[in-house]
Amino acid sequence: MDRERLEKLAADERFIAGIYNYCDRWCERCPQTLRCLNFSLLEEEFSDPETKDIRNEKFWRKLSGILGETLELLREAGKKWGIELETLDSASDTESMRANDKAAENHLICRAAKSYSKMVEDWLREREGLFFETATIVNEGVNPEEALEVIRWYQYFIAAKVMRAIRGKMEEEEERCDEFASDSDGSAKIALIAIDRSIGAWAVIPHYNHLYAESVLEIISFLDRLRQAVEETFPRARSFLRPGFDRIDLNLQGRCHL
Repeated sequence: MDRERLEKLAADERFIAGIYNYCDRWCERCPQTLRCLNFSLLEEEFSDPETKDIRNEKFWRKLSGILGETLELLREAGKKWGIELETLDSASDTESMRANDKAAENHLICRAAKSYSKMVEDWLREREGLFFETATIVNEGVNPEEALEVIRWYQYFIAAKVMRAIRGKMEEEEERCDEFASDSDGSAKIALIAIDRSIGAWAVIPHYNHLYAESVLEIISFLDRLRQAVEETFPRARSFLRPGFDRIDLNLQGRCHL
């Protein structure tokens, strides 16, 4: 994409600033794709099937081009404000970031979230194939394939967002900035939403095979404890307003996902 086109899209008022920072990346199910700059860029730049294949060289060339243009725009914007991007990261800053990354990885909540990812993998590896063979349809409104799709989607997403929230909280505490809604609260909120949806999806499984009830209950119990820990660590997360999702856009009233 040429710079002129990128600048034009970035200035388009139909896009909600930062809407993609606190979403679950599930574009196929998102009601706000028309207002998301990231989605528009991906649709426009990766319309060719070969550019959507991560194993294809065209994908990486295209991605590299977009990142290059974006970085150049950031440099120009920084100069307007008297900021040189190349001088922002000092040795001490880099060392501090590495220390925060390490501390976040070892944080109890982050380790628990990673443990959940492994629990899901172990459960599905042992039971997923047999589950569909033995599933009994008991409720047309409850779809086992849909439930497993939700579980799969958030399997690693939860850990990634919890990690970002913890790391962000550390940085915010260093800067002693707690007057406004924080990025860490936003990351924690979408992690909590993913946990909520995962618990709901797991609750579907025993409807189809009661033999899985005990193992599923253990996972739900683990997720619930993780949810409580996140809520205690980020008490303002639930009230965080995600742009485009958690507040009414007066220009599109009635169409927003609340």
